[in-house]
Amino acid sequence: MNSPLSSLPHSLAVYRSVVEQSLRPYIRIQAQIDEDVAIIQSKFGGLPYLPVGVDYPIAENGEPLFLLAQINCEDLPELDDFPQKGILQFYIADDDMYGLDLDEPTDQRNFRVLYFEEVDEENRQRDFAFLPVFEDMPFEDKYSLTFEKKVGSVSPEDIHFDEAFGEAPHTFFDQFGADADPVRREYRRFAQGAGHKIGGYAHFTQEDPRFEIDDFAEAILLLQIDSKNDIEWGDTGIANFFILPEDLRNRNFDNVMFNWDSL
Repeated sequence: MNSPLSSLPHSLAVYRSVVEQSLRPYIRIQAQIDEDVAIIQSKFGGLPYLPVGVDYPIAENGEPLFLLAQINCEDLPELDDFPQKGILQFYIADDDMYGLDLDEPTDQRNFRVLYFEEVDEENRQRDFAFLPVFEDMPFEDKYSLTFEKKVGSVSPEDIHFDEAFGEAPHTFFDQFGADADPVRREYRRFAQGAGHKIGGYAHFTQEDPRFEIDDFAEAILLLQIDSKNDIEWGDTGIANFFILPEDLRNRNFDNVMFNWDSL
């Protein structure tokens, strides 16, 4: 099995120990279009598992939210503090911001994160005829998901890059002069911050929103969905959900930060 550092760019070899200390496990998500994805299956899109008696989540305007993602936690490789049972769901609004409030990114008025620790296939809702045709979503298809545990180093866009390398990314890569941009691109590919994933380091097309909220500086990447597999967030953007470590351990998903940005 290859070392996670075997593909470290030669130009950054002198920083091998720094990169090695930054390594974190994460779960890479592979998404495959699947129109027959099952109700309790891990998926992007489709219909949710909802226990009898649980109201379908709605936006502040009263319209149903769109099921962005559903994770059957039994499918996940083991990752510290993440649940190994139950179903975790992410919903967003059918509007031009996908339910994001830039001023209050933890306010779940127009997005929702739900967790059902116990799954009862018999006592679940089956009638979703009330759902509208969602028109402005990042994707139209349904996707089945598979998961693989990986290890990645801190990405240049993640808030923890400064901590690992001792300076901000633009300052760090400027030392390479005319090669600054190529070296940064090489390292970005190596770090694997982009893509669909759970845990590990995040990727952004703009700036890590955790810089703006002190309480979330150490928040964990709960889910990241990238623009790939015919998924498109604005102009080749990316979406992230973050959760505080204590909330994740306590299975409290009421205080989750939602963010998406694009070029």
